[in-house]
Amino acid sequence: MATSSVSKGCFVFKPSDSRKRKISITADYFHEGKAVSENDKLRFSTYQSLWQQMKEETEKLQEHLNVKIFDSLISFIKKSHTRAQTEVNDWRYRMRCSEIPTAALVLGVNVPDHELTVQGLSDLLKQSVTPHVVCLQGKECTTVKQVLQKILVTLMGGDSNDEEEEEDVHHSVEFHQRKMICSMASLCRWYNTLTKKSTSKSPSKKRKSLLQHEEAPPIVIILKDLETFLPKVLQDFIIIASNYVQHLPLVLVFGLATSPITIHRMLSHSVSSLLCIELFQSLSCTDHLATVIDKLVLTAKFPFKLSGKVLQVLNNIFLYHDFSAKNFVKGVQLSLLEHCYSEPLSLLCCALNEASARVQNLTHDDCELIRQLSSFMAYVDRQDSEKQIDLLTNDQYLKIAVEALLTSLHNYHKNYFPVLKCLHIFTSSLPRYPLGKQIRELYITCLESNVWENEEYTAAFQLFRMMAKDELVHLLQKCLEVLQSSEHKSLTRSIETLEDFLAKFQKLDEVPVEDIEEGEEPKARSQKSLQKKTDLYQLQKLWILQTLLEMKELRRSKKPSKFEVLRMDVLEFMDKLVRQYLLLPETQALHEVVYFKAASTLRRHLNAAPRAALQIALSNPYHYLKNEALKSNGGTITNVAPDICIIYKLHLECGRLINLYDWLQAFATVVCAAEGKDSDKINNGQVDDILHARFIRAVSELEFLGFIKPTKQKTDHVARLTWGGF
Repeated sequence: MATSSVSKGCFVFKPSDSRKRKISITADYFHEGKAVSENDKLRFSTYQSLWQQMKEETEKLQEHLNVKIFDSLISFIKKSHTRAQTEVNDWRYRMRCSEIPTAALVLGVNVPDHELTVQGLSDLLKQSVTPHVVCLQGKECTTVKQVLQKILVTLMGGDSNDEEEEEDVHHSVEFHQRKMICSMASLCRWYNTLTKKSTSKSPSKKRKSLLQHEEAPPIVIILKDLETFLPKVLQDFIIIASNYVQHLPLVLVFGLATSPITIHRMLSHSVSSLLCIELFQSLSCTDHLATVIDKLVLTAKFPFKLSGKVLQVLNNIFLYHDFSAKNFVKGVQLSLLEHCYSEPLSLLCCALNEASARVQNLTHDDCELIRQLSSFMAYVDRQDSEKQIDLLTNDQYLKIAVEALLTSLHNYHKNYFPVLKCLHIFTSSLPRYPLGKQIRELYITCLESNVWENEEYTAAFQLFRMMAKDELVHLLQKCLEVLQSSEHKSLTRSIETLEDFLAKFQKLDEVPVEDIEEGEEPKARSQKSLQKKTDLYQLQKLWILQTLLEMKELRRSKKPSKFEVLRMDVLEFMDKLVRQYLLLPETQALHEVVYFKAASTLRRHLNAAPRAALQIALSNPYHYLKNEALKSNGGTITNVAPDICIIYKLHLECGRLINLYDWLQAFATVVCAAEGKDSDKINNGQVDDILHARFIRAVSELEFLGFIKPTKQKTDHVARLTWGGF
């Protein structure tokens, strides 16, 4: 942290708080200082309920995705320091006695997701393997002393079992850091004392099951981000730890974002030979995202839905910024929050069993809001004149219609996603993936336009016509499983049709193919004609003529085989299924209640442009402050603007180097004109202390934002870092 600045003063660096502060969203966000209505409270509770359900689903998904790699890691750690190894007295044991068991965990480039994975691994290890788990970060361990200090403080501070002692751990951390000698020898003495106590005394309930299996649980040290550690610090720590591995059951876990080659690049051969490394590969970030989308987006379990543009924004952020499924889930949360905040009718974005009671409690103003929806007006236009009058005038009749429309919308989603998955099963098997390799790409296409109107859809069905029987049967079986898992009554007929197709394909192998008599007639005729005695010229002429006639007759008389007919029936059925169920959401009445479409709002929050926002705020403060006195024509300086805005506007009129004295005089002139002070004193070079302090503060803020910097070319000048306005 640099403390050099244009203005000299006292700089305070506050320590980071170890406790995580949770920021809670209150219902005040929904009414913006106005009187709280029941509608606002209901929308806020709707947001909380939906997000809690999504959050629980995401946590279950995270546990399910990591269960395989966690099981293999736990098995490796348990086997790393067993009694059987200590009893072995052969050359392999003597060779490995100084090697530290090390797990190289390749987590991938999605760095924001690493925290959840490492935290889940740490919690699981503490529950099932050992209570001695330490998580280290590269930014906290710049020296070997800091590494050892962090390990000792975490292990000794986290050794308490009683709840009262656990609450006082963070108060005693600083005391431990001052009193203890940071060395592996002190850690070894502490561990030996701890294991002796655990064997002599009866263990607590929390560790009873743990100590029954292993009297000396291992010490697991997790290096979250190995790439950020200094190679020199890491090498020294490994060398020191290898000298105590016979006395301490140490296990290292390296969290890697790139590849295992990083270990050998950071460590010399003599140091890496002290590690017994085993590689573990986590799930790829793209597969993680596909599972998240399948559980949160492509389901009728949650009534809240994303439009095509919103989903495209979240998809682009994932692909071009961070590859983080965690940030994708946060984007879904922000979309849900914005939808419940901006859409007054979002109180109906709930489960179908709750919607009926909420519809009956709608006020007259809520009914008028429903009548103003474009999708509802389109629904009214399709009704009879008598129903139109009732829908537009009778609130009770409107509520009955709204209940039916919400049920229809719910059934639409129940049918939509199984059919979408069936279409993706077919298209993902085609070469070059005409409709996208991932289902999210196909879903975005279906949300933005009728998929059957795209050229890619036509090209895909042309490729379907050349599909082999075994491949087609395999795809039909997958589609049948998807439709059967949906368990919706309207898809029962489609399930029966697929089962009938599969039965017909099975019969094709049992029944022999019938000869096509019509196809044999031209051949027989040509053979008879060739049997006649003719000379060479007539024979050649007759052969050419008969060949052309034969080809023409074959084209006319050739009949498709039974497989080809059955394949065409399957494709017609799939096309009919797509056109029936994959309709645009805009065709459904009241789709505005559940679909969030403000992609620009989401992009502004997630894809922030800080430099552009700063320049807009400094050049046009009215854009954010909404004060009428701050309105000004382009290029002029408003004398009532904030000091930093005046300083920014004045610095735009300067060149590469800015004279601080001239800048102060210009600032004082503008400010005194606003306050009605005498400008003669300023012309004489007299500026009061308050005005001088305001100038220094504004210049320091501008330097902090990165617009200027001190320069050594001239002592009373600063260098400008930007050019032009915005």
